[in-house]
Parts: sequence; structure tokens; C-alpha cells
Amino acid sequence: MLNVGQLKSEWFGNVRGDLLAGLVVALALIPEAIAFSIIAGLDPKIGLYASFCIAVVTAFAGGRPGMISAATGAMALLMVTLVRDHGLQYLLVATLLTGVLQIIAGFLKLGALMRFVSKSVVLGFVNALAILIFMAQLPELQNVGWETYAMTAAGLGIIYLFPFVNKIIPSPLVCIIGLTAVSMIWGLDVRKVGDMGELPATLPFFLWPEVPWNLETLAIVFPYAAGLTVVGLLESLMTATIVDDLTDTPSDKNRECKGQGLGNIAAGLMGGMAGCAMIGQSVINVKSGGRGRLSTFFAGVMMLAMVVFLKDWVSQIPMPALVAVMIMVSIGTFSWDFLKDLKKSPLSSSCVTIATVIVVVFTHNLAYGVLVGVLLSGVFFANKVSRLFSVSSQLDESGQSRAYTVRGQVFFASAEKFTAYFDFKEAIDKVSIDVTNSHFWDITAVGALDKIVIKFRREGTDVEIIGMNEASRTLVDQFGVHDKPDAELVNGH
Repeated sequence: MLNVGQLKSEWFGNVRGDLLAGLVVALALIPEAIAFSIIAGLDPKIGLYASFCIAVVTAFAGGRPGMISAATGAMALLMVTLVRDHGLQYLLVATLLTGVLQIIAGFLKLGALMRFVSKSVVLGFVNALAILIFMAQLPELQNVGWETYAMTAAGLGIIYLFPFVNKIIPSPLVCIIGLTAVSMIWGLDVRKVGDMGELPATLPFFLWPEVPWNLETLAIVFPYAAGLTVVGLLESLMTATIVDDLTDTPSDKNRECKGQGLGNIAAGLMGGMAGCAMIGQSVINVKSGGRGRLSTFFAGVMMLAMVVFLKDWVSQIPMPALVAVMIMVSIGTFSWDFLKDLKKSPLSSSCVTIATVIVVVFTHNLAYGVLVGVLLSGVFFANKVSRLFSVSSQLDESGQSRAYTVRGQVFFASAEKFTAYFDFKEAIDKVSIDVTNSHFWDITAVGALDKIVIKFRREGTDVEIIGMNEASRTLVDQFGVHDKPDAELVNGH
């Protein structure tokens, strides 16, 4: 349970910074929520309502203060087929089910699985998202007039130079307000937020999905909900890890799973699409001074208030201003140290990072990239551990007894190497295998030990195994056959 001091710190420890950062995020959320709705084949208000619900709920229930969650492109891509084939009502059911599955994941403590994601994978994830954020801005800079390029350049200038004048007011906010004023006063011919889609005129309201509540409906939505659950949790937990590093503070990953689930249930009941954490908006929030839950809450509330009550003004925000902000985010998100340290970093780590980047960028699917990165990390780790394995031996003075000493980890990657160390044709009476400084991890290791012992016995050599630790002994007793009657028969000899 949170104590009063921690609760006060998370909500009111940085009021001015959180409110200003939340306002910047709210302005940047609007065009993204509209764009993600369009990607999924939905009305713009679906993404806007979802962003409001998810941001507000995760502000209270999430495990990472200062992180922004809303409708996202990664989730929108998974909805396209469901929306096209079955419509909005089935999407709302899938959104509700996604929330339920994420809450279950939280109670199962699946957030702890993040410890298996290496730093190299996180680095690849961050760099890939930085590239995707930049690439997403390119359509706004193609086939446009000089005014768009001039305003984008001016926006970047304001963002990077204004902090030298004033560090209290977030420079992205100054960029958005300043360029909006210039665009309206001079009547510049640039694309505006209002050109992306019609903004909603009403607040969201309770909307129970109108579908048959039966197994057929479940069969339709479950595959989509499962995919949304995995991608949503992956992106949220990875983003939480990044914000942890940016703010040098910890977060509760299992609570974040539950918070994301509650946010998606709220979105589904208010006519919104499923969403998750947004690395771009989270970085904007942190870079603008946001640290607490108030920034997330204020971002969601202000976004909805602006699109409903101030939509005539919000619709006038020029897209070049928001493009400049997102380019700043992509530049700030990308880990430039990775490029500088590429020659010094271990080759395996660099390969994992580069592979993660390539897969994410080319598939636009974060889950695929993280999966490839984790698998490569596991392969490289197994290979590295298998190299730290050795077997030495010594023949006694009589020449009839040899003592083998095993050092290192015996598992699937080192089992073959383990077997190769032994000379089964040597004409001796006794062999002792000292495994005091080793550990047997899996049934492949146990099978290798069986093979060694049975081969020696077949040659008429007595075998003694000494120093086996309790955990290894338990595994060998359960799966091994060399110390059971008719061991050679069991092995097919």
C-alpha cells in the first residue's frame, strides 16, 4: 500500500512542472489520436475518447508515475482487420477483453518477465521507436509548400533555443502556441489539426457493446485481444523501463499491467479503442518537466477539454509545429551513444540491438522486434556460458584409475562438449567424475551424463560420480537412467 507521503509526492511533488508538461502532451496527443483512429478505420473521436480514458485511469492505477498512455499506432495496426470485417462493436468487446487479460497478467506477476529483456534489446527498442517516430512525420513534409518547411525549421529553432532564454516554460509549448499565432495572423497555407478529421462535439458516454454475448463472439475477438494484450504490455513495460532510466526512479511493473488493463476497460466502456503507453509522449512529458501522476491526468483531461470546448482554436494548430515537436522527440529518444560506442561494445550486444531495430522498423511491430532481440540474447548468452566450461583429468600412478574434474554449467549448449572430453576406449578399471564445481541444468545435461556413465560401463569400467549438488541430484534422480536397473537396456543397448 502507498503511504500518504508517497501519494502526495507522486501527485503534488512537482505541480507546476506537471501541469505545463501535461499541457504540452495534451496538444501533441490530439493529432496522434486522430491519426491512429484513421489507421484503424475508425472515426477520430474513438481514438480521442480512448486517449482520455486511458490517460486518466492509468494516472491513478498505473505503476509508473509520469508515463503517458493513450491510443497508439502499434495497437491500431492490430485492429484493422477486426474493424473492417466486424465493425466498431466487436472492437469494443476486444478492448474490454484486452483489459481483462492485462489485469490477469498483472495478478500473475508477468511484469517480472521484464528482467529477461536485456539492455541491448531495450536499446534497440528505443532506437527503433525513435526512427519510427521520425518516419511518421515524413508524410507531413512531402508535397507541401515552403511555408511548411519554414515553420518546421522555426519550430525546431524555438524548441532548442528557447531554453537559453527561459527554462521554466517548456519550449515545445512555446513552439506550438507561437506557430499557431503566426499561422492565424498571417493566414499561412499549411495543414492544420482540423484538416485531419472532425473533432468530437460531446464528452464520451457509457457505451455497452451491442453484440451477441456468446462463444461465437468470443472466438472472433479473442485472437485480436490476445495480440493487443501482448503488444500493449510489451510497449508499456518497455516504456516504463525507459522512463525509469530517464527519471532515475523505480516503477511497479505488475501494477502497470493492471493499470493498463483498467484503462482499456474504461476505454471500451466509453466507446474508445485499446491503447497502451506511448514512448514519444512519455519522453515529451519528461523532457518538458513532467514527473508525477498529475502530468498524466492533466494531459488526458486537457486533451478532451480542448477538443470538445476549444475545438475551434485547437483545429487551427499548424501541423508543422507538432512535426517539430515530434522530431525533437525522435532526436532525444535515439541513443546516440550507441553509435559512438559501437566499436567498443561486445559484438553480440551490438547484433542484438541492430536486429531489434531492423525487425521493429521493417515490420512496425514492436512485439516481433522484442521477441527477436530476446531470442538472440538467449542464444548469445547460452553460447557465452558454454565457453566457460572445462573438464580436466588425471591418471593415477597405477595407470588403472582416472579422475575427471568438471567445472562450469552443463546444459543443452554445453552437453555435447561435456561428452567429448571423455575417452571411453581407454583401458582402465575405474573412473571418478568430480562435479563439485559444476551444475546440471536440464534433461539434455542429464542425458549427457547417462551417456557417459553407460558408455564407460559398457567398456567394463567402474564409474563413480562425486560432489553433485542437491539441485543437480534431484534432476538426475528424476530423469537420469544410469543409476537405475537395466540402464543400458533403457538406452537401447
